[in-house]
Amino acid sequence: MRSGAPCLSARVVPELRILPLISSATEIVHALGLGPYQVGRSHECDYPACVLDLPVCTRPAIPVTVSSAEIDRLVRERAAAAVSIYEVDSALIRELAPTHILTQTQCKVCAVSLDDVENALRDEMGVNAEIIALEPYALADLWRDIDRVANACGCSSAGRNLITNLKHRISEIQNPAKSAPECPTVAAIEWLEPLMAGGNWVPELIEAAGGKNLFGVAGRHSPWMAWEDVTAADPDVIVALPCGFDLERTRAEIYWLTGRDGWDSLKAVRTGRVFLCDGNQYMNRPGPRLVESLQAFAEMLHPGLFEPALENIAWQRFR
Repeated sequence: MRSGAPCLSARVVPELRILPLISSATEIVHALGLGPYQVGRSHECDYPACVLDLPVCTRPAIPVTVSSAEIDRLVRERAAAAVSIYEVDSALIRELAPTHILTQTQCKVCAVSLDDVENALRDEMGVNAEIIALEPYALADLWRDIDRVANACGCSSAGRNLITNLKHRISEIQNPAKSAPECPTVAAIEWLEPLMAGGNWVPELIEAAGGKNLFGVAGRHSPWMAWEDVTAADPDVIVALPCGFDLERTRAEIYWLTGRDGWDSLKAVRTGRVFLCDGNQYMNRPGPRLVESLQAFAEMLHPGLFEPALENIAWQRFR
């Protein structure tokens, strides 16, 4: 991983056994050089590829291959009943005997929550692990989360080096993007039916990439949005980055946008500036590859300044 920074083994906590239960935490672990100490993963942890051979400790409690609208309905039903949309294999966690479990408090829909983990540990006595609940709402929170994981695992210096490296790479993208002659308006759409705008760190990435974010507020949860607001704003650029969807799935579900009244008359559609993203691997995963997400935004917004290195990897043109 380009973002990686190896830990000094002498400083790592003895007999370290790390269990990340969110994909972004797995990426943080490996970027810190702690990959050899990872003993299991969640069903969504898929990067780097070497983690695919690890035991899987979670599973979704709802079908994930149904449409955007159906997923939303099922999530709402379980939320209303105060039932998690994930199941945690507490027996397997006990068998793995982790010393550190990484989860999050930011979003109970996107990943296994602190409540899920604590419930599992209560069900299976004998698991004595330090639980590190990450709280990513903005880029500054990512730096704090990296620092917390590094400190807990005994490699503080590697954490500081990783953060410095990521910030430097952001500056290398942000500086030329900010000097671009155009600052296009951007509608980032995080869910297709019902409509949801990109929130949390996504507005920050768009602004850093030299765009003007129209919907969603940096550091706050992704908000619901009305189609009438999109047509009224008539954005220069539309970016579809559904949470949990790869490029193929995003393209398969783009009909939720293209079938709406007024789609063809939007400026972004007429000028060919509608983009599809792998929101699962990039924009909606608050780990070290948010830098690649920033690069992807810069490539989409300013093709004259940035080579399309991530085209067909992180993003594609709609047409």
